Amino acid sequence: MSGAGQSLARKVITAGQEPSMADTSTGIFRASLRGRLYRDIELPSSKPLEDLAAAIVNAFGFDFDHAFGFYSSLKGNYSKSPERYELFADLGDADEGVKSVRRTKLSTAFPELGKQMLFLFDYGDEWQFKVELIGLGQKEPKAAYPRVVKQVGQAPLQYPDLEEDEEE
Repeated sequence: MSGAGQSLARKVITAGQEPSMADTSTGIFRASLRGRLYRDIELPSSKPLEDLAAAIVNAFGFDFDHAFGFYSSLKGNYSKSPERYELFADLGDADEGVKSVRRTKLSTAFPELGKQMLFLFDYGDEWQFKVELIGLGQKEPKAAYPRVVKQVGQAPLQYPDLEEDEEE
């Protein structure tokens, strides 16, 4: 079989087989804030969770200046989630069972389409994003990643000017 034929054969997914991040080069993630406000972001599957966190924060126009974590429980007490990935683990200040955001690849944390996690940014203000792996793609030569492939709604201000609100 020629080189092109071998490459094509690896991309075919058979009936009944679930595609996963491990089968491809990129993942497309939907980061939702307040339901209908979201950004679809594409990143290589080999990147760490920290890169997804930075991409989400940047896509919403926020400063990437706070601690954060990813949690498998979308509601309730996120700190009791079965899966927890936090920046604190990389700083040596995490609870038992919490995994690294710098050493965990996207393909590990999001192994299949439809996988959802809560992304919590800034433990003080608690910006909560629902993140879902919604698509798989192939890395394009010369493309810059991460890239926002779709955005819906206007992002809120990260630090609303409280003085303006008081004057109105």
